[in-house]
Amino acid sequence: MRNTEPTSADRAYTTVKELIVSGELPGGELISEGQIAARTGTSRTPVREAFLRLAAEGWMRLYPKRGALIVPIAPDEAAHIVDARRLVETGSLAAFADDAATRSAVADLMRASLDRQRALADDGDAHRFAAEDADFHTLVVTRGANPLLSTFYSGLRDRQRRMTSNSVARNPEAWASIVDDHTRLTALVEQGDVAGFEVALSRHMAATHSLPYSRGLS
Repeated sequence: MRNTEPTSADRAYTTVKELIVSGELPGGELISEGQIAARTGTSRTPVREAFLRLAAEGWMRLYPKRGALIVPIAPDEAAHIVDARRLVETGSLAAFADDAATRSAVADLMRASLDRQRALADDGDAHRFAAEDADFHTLVVTRGANPLLSTFYSGLRDRQRRMTSNSVARNPEAWASIVDDHTRLTALVEQGDVAGFEVALSRHMAATHSLPYSRGLS
């Protein structure tokens, strides 16, 4: 039987990636294999393998004998992620906008997520809040019933979490604004208002991530 237990390299990869996504390792920071080996209780060899994998995915840049630089979120990367999310989320709502039962079911799930978001905001738990934020937006995509779009969107989740973690850490007032925006988006989903949803979503993401709102939407 094939061994499915995670290897030391897998554990090092998961640990470092989570530190990056959560914002605990900020963009621009230089880290060493020794630091991570000590933190994870492994040798440097699996950490080196994890670093190579993370570098291939664009999360870090390797500098021989110096360490690994955590790649900051570039302004154009943030804008591209927001553009992709707007297209996928709006298209997914359009796919079930005429189905009142599905709209109602999704809205109920979104309201349950909103309750969790408020509790996490009250606790000041930025990492879990960012994860719940990503799950909230995924609810619409999942009900769009397009497996290709769902797979593509899931690939954006970690980068979305990182952007949100950075935003709430940088601006404490963002917590309440995000929840307010999500409440508005939930109502638009329940109404099946695709055009209104696209406008509200675009404005929400631009405000949350400090990007210009230049979609020409009104």
